[in-house]
Amino acid sequence: MSNSKDFYAVIMAGGVGSRFWPLSTQEFPKQFHDILGAGQTLIQKTFSRISKIVPQENILILTNERYKGLVNEQLPVVKDENIVLEPAMRNTAPCILLAALKIKKQNPDAAMIVAPSDHWIHDEEAFAKNLREAFTFCLDQKEQKSGDGLLVTLGIQPTFPHTGYGYIQYASAEAELKPVSAFTEKPDFETAKEFLDQGNYLWNAGIFIWSVEAITEAFKKYLPGMYAILSKDIDALNTSKEQAFVNEHYPTVEDISIDYGILEKSRNVGVIPAEFDWNDLGAWGALYDNLERNIEGNAIVNAEVISKHSGGNLFRTEKGKIIVVEGLNDYIVVDRGDILLIMPKSQEQRVKEMRGLVKEKYGDKLV
Repeated sequence: MSNSKDFYAVIMAGGVGSRFWPLSTQEFPKQFHDILGAGQTLIQKTFSRISKIVPQENILILTNERYKGLVNEQLPVVKDENIVLEPAMRNTAPCILLAALKIKKQNPDAAMIVAPSDHWIHDEEAFAKNLREAFTFCLDQKEQKSGDGLLVTLGIQPTFPHTGYGYIQYASAEAELKPVSAFTEKPDFETAKEFLDQGNYLWNAGIFIWSVEAITEAFKKYLPGMYAILSKDIDALNTSKEQAFVNEHYPTVEDISIDYGILEKSRNVGVIPAEFDWNDLGAWGALYDNLERNIEGNAIVNAEVISKHSGGNLFRTEKGKIIVVEGLNDYIVVDRGDILLIMPKSQEQRVKEMRGLVKEKYGDKLV
């Protein structure tokens, strides 16, 4: 096992999480909320989970410049130089390259994990085991100079034909690290069902591990324009000149995901089937599925609920709010104080549409 000083992490925390409106807003997105009422916000939980393997001083937070204060407040142990502020939203590839260049300048022997800040993993020991395995694979193969460097992803064993996730197809192999054959974006139901029947498909959780050498070389090969822009002043990185450099050049790079830009092109991607449970907490229904329910099938966060003939609901309020309800079934009820959302769980995909209607009438202050 390589020295843990060579382990780095990049936590992506720049999204708005609009499907969790009205709780999640542009000014206070979901990763900074204690969505599950667990005593820690999602980003705090993610940081805690990763810091069991990666030294805290080696963890970078990638976020929008408007959220720096929230990061400082919720993760005070993270120094400002480890908070990478995006002046513009440019998807995942540019911010990952920028972070990789920063880490490589500091430690050319490093391997890094890239993980979203807003996912929920209950079995943290299993996560730590899979992460250690991934780091070992990447650092063991780092010395190979021919062809593409190894890029590793953690895939989730699918439990049903989900149409909201991307899928990873792997070549059947007994080995722990399985060669990836293809990435498929969100399929329709019939295609997803076929994937499950075939048995060699995993959900793409968006958790990646690689050496900084392998990923920067991949950018140089597959996204040379982006690499040229963000590497033109390496001397500025990790110094007081970094933010000015980023502010000037970052908005000019291509808006593209790491999946499209790098992973789908590389010829040396491996997947480790995860041994941990996972939920991307993408919407209110996913939160309901992840919470304990009472005898009526209601999931309750923070609220005090008195109910009759009501089941299958999600109630989330500010702490101590009393909800009295009768004859309500399979609804989402979210109270933020200044706004109350009530809608059928079956229509949860329309949350963004409802958010848009509120924005149209009241402006940005409620969204």
